[in-house]
Amino acid sequence: MATLSLACLALPLKMKNSLSISGPSSSSSSSSSNQSSLTGTFRSLSFSTNLSHNVFSKGYLSMSMTQMPTRLFVVCEAAPMKKPDSAAKRARQAEKRRIYNKSRKSEIKTRMKKVLEALDVLKKKPEAQAEEVLPIENLIAEAYSVIDKAVKVGTLHRNTGARRKSRLARRKKAVEIHHGWYTPSPAINAS
Repeated sequence: MATLSLACLALPLKMKNSLSISGPSSSSSSSSSNQSSLTGTFRSLSFSTNLSHNVFSKGYLSMSMTQMPTRLFVVCEAAPMKKPDSAAKRARQAEKRRIYNKSRKSEIKTRMKKVLEALDVLKKKPEAQAEEVLPIENLIAEAYSVIDKAVKVGTLHRNTGARRKSRLARRKKAVEIHHGWYTPSPAINAS
């Protein structure tokens, strides 16, 4: 005759106190009655409300059946709290960084747009003076500063920052050449 024993292993003391097991503790020798009494045992397991709500709903308590030659055991195991998922933390950090980078990139675009619009207005002005470039140079210096800071903190790649600064400088030089304030030196061919 095989006996059916129930054991809850590795449960903290407060969980063992709130665990109540009722039902038959032995079964007959036939396998069909073993299954029915085992099913009856599983049905008759009852837990206190705070244990069943807090532990079973979060998946911390698992029950499994182990069979030895003469005994059947029901093992209740309480798993420790899982550590926070590192991928979830990375996602939170990436979202913070995305918002931070978005504002920096927006500022860069705004500064560049102001410089380019001011240069277009100056280029279309027929009687422009060379001194009118000075406020635009201040705007260019502010744009360079914002671009350099974005490259420093890693929002922009250094080549992207250099390309944007070059775009502003080329546009300024084109306006100066258009009005005759700057004459490029002829290129010397090295043969």
